[in-house]
Amino acid sequence: MALASAVHPWNEFALVAPELAAFGAERFDDDHPSFLATVRDTHLPRVHPVSARVKAGHLALYMYPTSPKGKDLMRDGRYALHCSVADHQGGAGEFYVRGFGARVDDPDRQRELADAGFPAKDGYVVVELGVDEAFSSTYPAAAPDPVIVRWRRAAASDAG
Repeated sequence: MALASAVHPWNEFALVAPELAAFGAERFDDDHPSFLATVRDTHLPRVHPVSARVKAGHLALYMYPTSPKGKDLMRDGRYALHCSVADHQGGAGEFYVRGFGARVDDPDRQRELADAGFPAKDGYVVVELGVDEAFSSTYPAAAPDPVIVRWRRAAASDAG
């Protein structure tokens, strides 16, 4: 099962990589679904369209408690999330994040997300997606190559 201590909140990422975090929040908070990859109990990948949002400093999504993606996250926690892309030329840019997700059962955190404009529908559970790695790729018309930005959270052992 995913441990809440393994979830590194979006707001921690935003403190150390504010421009990349702002770009990612913009890409996830548009009106298009993002694509969530989880790991099945067979160790094979599973991909789902989701509506992930950055609210109150947390990257979160809602789902039914019986959702296969939710079961994957509760069992293993590993995920990758990629924003939608408008066209074959990369549209407004790509944003990808990976880390560990965990169910949010704390009523204060749930209320904080709802107060920030992301209230859960009846019967849904809240899942927070932590950020261990982020990546963006934009395709400016005047640039010969994509502009790529990468960020990776330093492991506790790296902080030395």
